[in-house]
Amino acid sequence: MPLTSITGKPVVSGKVRGDILFSSETISFLGGVNPKTGIVIARNHNLEGKSIKDTILVFPHGKGSTVGSYVLYSLAKNNVAPKAIINRIGDPVVVVGAIIGEIPMLIDVDIDLLHDGMTVEVDADQGIIKILD
Repeated sequence: MPLTSITGKPVVSGKVRGDILFSSETISFLGGVNPKTGIVIARNHNLEGKSIKDTILVFPHGKGSTVGSYVLYSLAKNNVAPKAIINRIGDPVVVVGAIIGEIPMLIDVDIDLLHDGMTVEVDADQGIIKILD
């Protein structure tokens, strides 16, 4: 039977639908993502050159400076933030950024069950990710 949904722990509420942008690498938002464009600028990162705007951004966890929280907030204010963030581990920098940027977020998710381009519906109120394709 195909996988139809997976669960996680809700951090920031919201319900959105979109396509996954998947990274097996951690992300540092400070210096790693352009806050004006939403383009990943981290050198040699597997998402380098890609836009996180309007994606369901899936990655293991964040890393780096606490200023990364403000970068996530700036992404939201500049309308180039992801629709939702899904992480395996709830890094405080990303959690705070999602909270202040009002970006729906789930943590404690088995991200290995997800892949790039998959269309999902994220219900960050209930902690459910429905797989639509």
